[in-house]
Amino acid sequence: MHELELNPSSDWRQRLGAVMDGAIIQRLITLLIVINAVILGLQTSPSIMTDWGTPLLILDTFILTCFVIELALRFTARGVGLLRDPWAVFDCLVVGIALIPASGPFAVLRALRVLRVLRLVSINPSMRKVVQALLASLPGMGSIVMLMGLVFYVAAVMATQLFGESFPEWFGNIGASLYTLFQVMTLESWSMGIVRPVMEEHPLAWLFFVPYILVATFMMLNLFIAVIVNAMQNTHEPNAEEQAAVAREQAILDELRALRSEVAELRRNAP
Repeated sequence: MHELELNPSSDWRQRLGAVMDGAIIQRLITLLIVINAVILGLQTSPSIMTDWGTPLLILDTFILTCFVIELALRFTARGVGLLRDPWAVFDCLVVGIALIPASGPFAVLRALRVLRVLRLVSINPSMRKVVQALLASLPGMGSIVMLMGLVFYVAAVMATQLFGESFPEWFGNIGASLYTLFQVMTLESWSMGIVRPVMEEHPLAWLFFVPYILVATFMMLNLFIAVIVNAMQNTHEPNAEEQAAVAREQAILDELRALRSEVAELRRNAP
């Protein structure tokens, strides 16, 4: 009978963890993050800081204290095992950066305080899924990045040889050509700013730039989008194994609840 007795310490830790993961706490933390984001934006204005600097700093410190207390309660509920969750590690990092005094060699950390706003990603399930989809798409992007780099390199060598003498500021060397072709790929002032001036010296230059834009801008970038969309679909649509695992976990939880009820009943009826 003693082997089945429940651990009171474990029980209150579970209740604390349930409270910290509850909707009320999550909404409160979300509200604090949004308020903190507004405060950090207001602190970039010298005029606002002159009039309201002290209240804003006090409120910023209060919100940071709330974040520290929240993380402390989560560690109390789950222990060091909380660090097995990558999102919890991320929360600890962005809050920990804000605790380091932003003076002397650490003055650069003052600009990193805004990273606390990114906690919205870790606390919002839909945002977490988007980030997970982006991370899942990275392996598939590898081959596309290599192919795109090859296209860039070949086009840069050709552009340097074709237009380097006439337009050394744009195509004088392979580095300048790579940067110019990147600008052309983004379609920023590519026609009036680059291609038309080049065509005044080389009327057939369009035979180089038009195919390059079709390949680099429309084909390659669409491949990136296709990989990301496919990863997001796989993330939002759990497979059969995951659904079966969830069902097994739910069945185990139901059995544990039933066992706890039986143990409680036996303890009440014990002489």
